[in-house]
Amino acid sequence: MTVASDSVRFAPPAEPSLAMGVIGNCAFSALIDARGRIVWCCLPRFDGDPVFNALIEPGTGNNDGDISPSSAQSSAFGIEIEDFSESKQWYEPNTAVLRTQLFDKSGQGIEITDFAPRFFSHSRFFKPMTLVRRVRPIHGAPRIRVSLDLRFDWGRRQPLITQGSNHLRYVGDALTLRLNTDAPLSHLLSRQPFVLTREHNFLLGADESLTDGIADTAQLFEQETVSYWRKWSQRLHIPLEWQDAVIRAAITLKLSLFEDTGAIVAAMTTSIPEAPGSQRNWDYRYCWLRDAFFVVRALNSLSEVGTLEDYLRWLSNVVVQARGGHIQPLYGIGLERELPESVMAHLAGYRGMGPVRVGNQAQEHFQHDVYGNVVLGAAQAFHDHRLLHRAGLAEFKRLENVGEQAARTYDKPDAGMWELRTRTRVHTSSALMCWAACDRLGKIALVLELPERAAYWQGHAQRMQERILREAWSEERQAFAESFGGRDLDASVLLMIEVGFIDPKDPRFIATVDALETYLCDGPYMRRYEAPDDFGKPETAFNICTFWRIDALARIGRKKQAREIFASMLAARNHLGLLSEDTHPVTGEMWGNFPQTYSMVGIINAAVRLSAPWDSQV
Repeated sequence: MTVASDSVRFAPPAEPSLAMGVIGNCAFSALIDARGRIVWCCLPRFDGDPVFNALIEPGTGNNDGDISPSSAQSSAFGIEIEDFSESKQWYEPNTAVLRTQLFDKSGQGIEITDFAPRFFSHSRFFKPMTLVRRVRPIHGAPRIRVSLDLRFDWGRRQPLITQGSNHLRYVGDALTLRLNTDAPLSHLLSRQPFVLTREHNFLLGADESLTDGIADTAQLFEQETVSYWRKWSQRLHIPLEWQDAVIRAAITLKLSLFEDTGAIVAAMTTSIPEAPGSQRNWDYRYCWLRDAFFVVRALNSLSEVGTLEDYLRWLSNVVVQARGGHIQPLYGIGLERELPESVMAHLAGYRGMGPVRVGNQAQEHFQHDVYGNVVLGAAQAFHDHRLLHRAGLAEFKRLENVGEQAARTYDKPDAGMWELRTRTRVHTSSALMCWAACDRLGKIALVLELPERAAYWQGHAQRMQERILREAWSEERQAFAESFGGRDLDASVLLMIEVGFIDPKDPRFIATVDALETYLCDGPYMRRYEAPDDFGKPETAFNICTFWRIDALARIGRKKQAREIFASMLAARNHLGLLSEDTHPVTGEMWGNFPQTYSMVGIINAAVRLSAPWDSQV
């Protein structure tokens, strides 16, 4: 009876939203809502089982204190304050350490610190599968409740819980987790509220004993992790303007790296709808070669080449594995080729908007732009003298196999970069990236002093360029269309200047920008394309397209307009500076998987393009 009456004094969980922060250590990640509740965390890696799944299965949890087996499938890790009034949340500057303050109605407060340890130790990066939560009182003597409801098998299995002197074990069929804590275990198990008089620490991770004390370990991990991220951020070559936005974007991109293999995930989540009730729900916890290329390109612009070197390890394995043949648009982060798509019908989905999908059918697609993304992603390794492992003749020969695929397929129908599931065309963006593959191979050959190979690839690139310019142009629309001989408009043609295909001042490109602004833009925001797809016409703006628009406007001399649109995109971020995949042009709400690497890339690219130079102020 006491627990039930106490529960009334604790606010119900916040509705799922993308007002969240991300923590991680390049091995796994977790998403934390504005009240300090961990609502998403996949273990043992990005594409694993979500042991905390409240983001896509709000449910009711076990907030009444009942720890018996329950049909509730929601799982989360909350640290709640009694009589909740308000919260504040921020990142420790230039780090991936998140702080959340909760206050009650009488002004008493607590501070929660969340992070995943990452630092250099014993000649390697220490990045254990460990979540660290530290909570301390900051005003008064507030009463809190710790609710750790952990589930396995996509919410279908409740773990067996065993207790030690200072730990709880959560035993599953495939994974066992241990919570080491100096908080009262009885209160954790019963979800009994208690007065917080001192700091408590929670370390959730592998089923291993700590070598040192709980508080000492948590404190050391925090100090070392803060130091690591500050030193990492210090080495970035950032633009003069929008520095905080760029640093946050860069850290978020770094957190998307699965350092073990070098893969880069497109986002941390699955099945956040691209628009309300649209069923455009996809699993993005894998490595798309397209997205990964843009990530390393953005980080390279800030002189962060470590991620590139890690990614090149992964990419070289993809190239060798293909043996000169078809390359998939995406792979698992462990180089898995098979990512069968299925629906978790027992889960309600984000705000009840299912389906929840696991796996991604796009791995079966033919998306010919992938060949350009491979070569573009690898090209810097032949030019950059800073790299520990520069590419040479052997790597060039492997890339030539990719180039041959580009030359064979650039004018063949495919699913396109937007991964259309029910129609194929000769997409302009696919042909464009195939051209980029051949163009860059020609440039690489010159660096390697191979004039005959340079001429060979330059010849391919020239023929492809002439045909793209001829067949992608629509006289009717006075713009480059989304496919050869087509008339529909598509924002992806803006990549023509990103890869150096056309002079941005070319009248045809300027006319294309004007047409796209007329037919694809809702104020500052830009949709992907105008033609209906498998689910009808797109409702939300695709953030990376808006950033492509910003880049195009800046390059053709409309810098003032570009800066105004960039200001709108910065305002569209959540309270921690993060973006998802899409923005609703009417409500301004974020939709789509989160945090989206494409979108965070756009922040960096726009800031670098638009910022005043350092020597203008310093």
